[in-house]
Amino acid sequence: MNTLQSQLMASFREAIRGSYGEDYVDCNEIVLASSPQFGHYQFNGAMKLAKILKLKPRDIAQKLQVEVEKSHPFFSMEIAGAGFINIRFTPTFLSMQIEKMLKTNHFGLDTNHKKTKVIVEFSSPNIAKELHVGHLRSTIIGESVARVFEYLGYQVLRLNHLGDWGTQFGMLIQYLKTYEPKIIDGSKNADLTDLMNWYKKSKAFFDTDEEFKKQSQLRVVALQNGDKETLKVWDKIVQISSFAYHKIYSLLGVKLTDRGESFYQPFLQDMVDLFTTKGLVTISDGAKCVFMEPFIGRENEPLPLMIQKSDGGFNYDTTDVAAMWYRIYHDEANRIICITDGGQSLHFKMVEEACRRAGFFADKNTRLDAITIVDSLFSELLDRV
Repeated sequence: MNTLQSQLMASFREAIRGSYGEDYVDCNEIVLASSPQFGHYQFNGAMKLAKILKLKPRDIAQKLQVEVEKSHPFFSMEIAGAGFINIRFTPTFLSMQIEKMLKTNHFGLDTNHKKTKVIVEFSSPNIAKELHVGHLRSTIIGESVARVFEYLGYQVLRLNHLGDWGTQFGMLIQYLKTYEPKIIDGSKNADLTDLMNWYKKSKAFFDTDEEFKKQSQLRVVALQNGDKETLKVWDKIVQISSFAYHKIYSLLGVKLTDRGESFYQPFLQDMVDLFTTKGLVTISDGAKCVFMEPFIGRENEPLPLMIQKSDGGFNYDTTDVAAMWYRIYHDEANRIICITDGGQSLHFKMVEEACRRAGFFADKNTRLDAITIVDSLFSELLDRV
């Protein structure tokens, strides 16, 4: 799109070329005005040129102002300070620009991005738990970002990174097997509220009943080993939860493709092997970790990204590394945008750095934006999107 800023850049580039030669056009610098009272934009290139040419910046600014005004009567310019040029567009010119935008498809924006794939990860609730306000906030913002990229012609894949795997499912599966078998065979219906209540009861049993605790732990092992009976119960839990989530998504007009943590389980050991082969793994208390500067804990100890626990199990870190790998090498994403809670900021920074050291982003020239929802969210969104 031929923006106002790009038009100004072109005008001042020609003025610099005509006044001082081709070698100095890189000194061209146009930025937004720091305050409306100074106009719309500001030219700062006179300061750079002055250092190179050994001339006064105000003299350079005056010369460039004269050259630009010859061919562009649609804005006024005023030299301020040591040699800054404040630029203000006339109301007539701005009105003409808006009318031109309204008469073109997509307001004159460049929509030639069909070959560029963008993945937007948002919402991402935990199975068997209701959506809370943080998830809704992520959902609305994520859908908005996805729509912007679709409007601009990008291929967009909206991903719902469901928390559908882990040791907590052992308790709930065991509870349903023991106390609610009709849910499993389909003779009794249940909703997400029921699942939440049963989860609380299963946790109480887990904390007080040793036999239930033992059986729950065995259920986790069975789930991880692909036991058909256990997977059937797990799948029922996921179906009930997903139905509730998509009912809300439908009311909001949100489109999402579910792809939970469970999807990446077949690739976790491969990730450990890959990081080990690249010499990025350090054994710490039996666990396989990736240590990276400048990530330091509260007591100035190196902070690890643990990709395999000391018992051989995997965790959230391993799953997110695998998710990043899959999106880059299988989904072939050119850009990945993860919209999540501010509490996940450090985690995503560490995952990004680990993947960068493993060569993921360089191999496919993929860009990652982890947008964390904090007080500065909207200014960050404007900068990144």
